Parts: sequence; C-alpha cells; structure tokens
Amino acid sequence: MTVTAQDLHGVMAMMPAFATPDADDIANAATVDVENLAAGVDRIIKDGVDVITTTGSSGECYNLLFDEFKQLAAATVEAADHRVPVMIGTTSPNPREVVQKLKFVQDIGGDGTLLGLPYYSTQTADYIYEFYRQIGQLFPKLAIMIYHNPENHKTTIPISVFNRLVTIPNLVGMKDSHRDTRNWIRLQRINKGHISIFVNQVMLYPYARMGAAGCWSTTAWMGPWPVLHLRNLIDEGKDEEAEEVIAEMLGAGGSVRESSERTGKLPVKFAGYVDPGANRTPLVKLSEKGVESAKKDAEAWKALCDKYRPLVEAKANARQ
Repeated sequence: MTVTAQDLHGVMAMMPAFATPDADDIANAATVDVENLAAGVDRIIKDGVDVITTTGSSGECYNLLFDEFKQLAAATVEAADHRVPVMIGTTSPNPREVVQKLKFVQDIGGDGTLLGLPYYSTQTADYIYEFYRQIGQLFPKLAIMIYHNPENHKTTIPISVFNRLVTIPNLVGMKDSHRDTRNWIRLQRINKGHISIFVNQVMLYPYARMGAAGCWSTTAWMGPWPVLHLRNLIDEGKDEEAEEVIAEMLGAGGSVRESSERTGKLPVKFAGYVDPGANRTPLVKLSEKGVESAKKDAEAWKALCDKYRPLVEAKANARQ
C-alpha cells in the first residue's frame, strides 16, 4: 500500500550510512556494515521513531557506490519490515541515476524516496516541477518526499512552484528547514495538507502549531528519547515545556547544522546507541579539537537521553 501524507508524521530519523571499520580506505568498494545497520534500525523503531530516511547528507548520498547504495537500501527495508515508513534517499546530480535507483527501490518493495533535485546546476522553477512530475509518473506506487537542501543542492524551491507540486498524487512529504514564518504561512496556504512537511527538531515548536507534520533528526541516532519527548509534549499541547527541551537540545549540539555534519559519525559512535562505523573519505582525519567536540556533543546528548528516556518509556507503556 502506498504511503500517504497522513502516514508521515512525528520523528523522522535521518540514518547514517553504516560503515565497515575499513571504510576510511579510499580504494574500498564495499563499505556498508549490514549487521550494524540492521541492529540500529531495529532498535530505533522499537524505541519509537515514526519514520526512517536513508542516504541524505549525513547518510552520504554522495559517497556510496551504486552497489553499496543497493546493499544499504535493501538491508534497511528488510530490517524495518514495514513497521514504519522508510524513505530511501535517491538524490543524485544525474537524473538518470535517480531513475536507476528508484527502479531498485521499487523492486525491493520500498515505501518511497527522499529525493532532492539534481544538484550539479541550479534548477529553474519549471524544471523543479517537471522533474518531480516525471518521477511521480514513472513510479506511481512510490511515495515521494522532497529533500529540500538549498545549500547542498544549489536551488531554493520557490513557494510559487508548490501550486503545481501539490497536484502530483504521490508527492506526499518534504524535509525542510529553510522557511521563516512569513514564507511558511504562504507555503501552508498552498499546501493545505497535501504534503507532510518535516522541520528540524529545534524548529518543531512553534512550526508544529503552524502545520508541520513532524521533525527530522540526525541526533536521534545518538539516542531518540529527547526528540521523542519533544514530540510527545507537542502532541499534548505543552508548548512551554517543549520550548525548554529545544533549548536543552541547542545546548547539546542538536542545532540546525547538527554535529554529525562537522565530524561525521563520531558523535553517534561516542554516544554508543548504535555503531555507525568509520568515517568515509574525506572525513577520515579529524583534528583533536574536532574529536573533543564530538565527545562533548555525545556526552551532552546522552545526559538528555538519561533524563527523558524514563518519561518516554513510561508513556509508551501506558499506551499498551
């Protein structure tokens, strides 16, 4: 059954590209650690995340060979076993490679895709619509989530384009953190629930009150409980408490440019919730300052996990 906008909500965990210990070797052509990937996906689903996405920026969409992409995608779909929606990232500078990747996602029974624009060049408004229209038409049973990353993809999607984008039946979601409240309101007046939009975790309040369906998080892979607690507070209308949790996240390194973008997998590895493996090139040699920063971020996040895990688990047990 095709994933709909109503199926996409809550906490979306942006998965690292789990790597073998020798993934730092530039000549290594087989760097995906399937065992650690499967264990990590199973654990984070059991702990309560609502959506999993792969191969975004922190998931190294730019840094996997096609065979590695296929191995990672298949292992993720198998581990998730349709317990939550899994959106497989297929962004590429080459739109024909996007089609190749999506054919594979379709063949393995994937739910859908996290898909950014071809990013070698800045794209026009007409191309933006036409790209997503063609992909939607080619893969009508796959749910499409726009991966809006203006910095890395060289294009900011104009709000006016959404008048056309919302007409694509299987375009049902978007990862976004690039709208101020004025532009957000304009966007939502066009969107009207057609697309579930996920903002960064530290934006969930107040954006959830203006129609955001949920938040995306890379730090959830250091332990999801602070983000899950934030989700629960938002659901319960406890805005002041939600704002306090966001302030704590900001203090722990969980900002819009999260720590994994500076030091690769190290903060996740130091936190110990999952084992993401080694950094792939070019992040194989980090400064002493970078390593210490990663340890500090991990320790600060682990303290939040210790604080909020009991609350999240008590609420989950009460629902059973």
